Amino acid sequence: MANLQSFEYSDSVKKSELISKRSLEDQAADLLREAIINGELPPGMRLVEMTLAKEYGLSRGTIRIVLHQLGAEGLVTQVPYAGWSVVEMNDQDLWELYTLRATLEGLAARLAAEKITEEGVSELQSAYQELLELCEGDDLHAITRGDLALHKTIIALSNHKRLAQQYRMVENQFLSYIAAANRTFDPHLVGRSHEALVAAICAGEGKRAEKEAIKNITGFEELQGMKAKPLLA
Repeated sequence: MANLQSFEYSDSVKKSELISKRSLEDQAADLLREAIINGELPPGMRLVEMTLAKEYGLSRGTIRIVLHQLGAEGLVTQVPYAGWSVVEMNDQDLWELYTLRATLEGLAARLAAEKITEEGVSELQSAYQELLELCEGDDLHAITRGDLALHKTIIALSNHKRLAQQYRMVENQFLSYIAAANRTFDPHLVGRSHEALVAAICAGEGKRAEKEAIKNITGFEELQGMKAKPLLA
């Protein structure tokens, strides 16, 4: 059984103050999801319903719904007789995410290149430029989200609804993978590492775009050494 850690919530930020008029479940899910992805709630950390309910000013029933939602997204797991905890990634998890990303993003890049229009070129270059600008700063979390935003733009440009649907189902797990990958080298170089991919799509070169998309993904072997560290930090 994974070593479950306890988490002491800071009194400096009252989560209940961040809940507004949207669906309580949706808002609480967004806040917890962000806390997991940015490393505030690291892998293996125990999540106690009663504690979360108190911090967010919600009922335990609402928190339970949120945890089940995040469980379906692959961000938390329910441990028998121990409750919920933030998911930890092993070698099999990394391999599955790598091969799934390579398949979905490779196909999306090829389709996007084959169907690219002037409007699509503008949209893709805009997302790429935003990532480059983020890479001039030191906010790794912002860079990681900009990285995912660029890939989601390519997914959208593929004009393949079912592919996009499958991608959304594991989007937050991919974000975890990207966060880990971006920690393996200088984050300021993340943007430029996508240059060949963007160029291939804009040029309408499907096969090259697919190759560059797969090449752009950090191999799971390179991330195996990161397992001992919080992948989402």
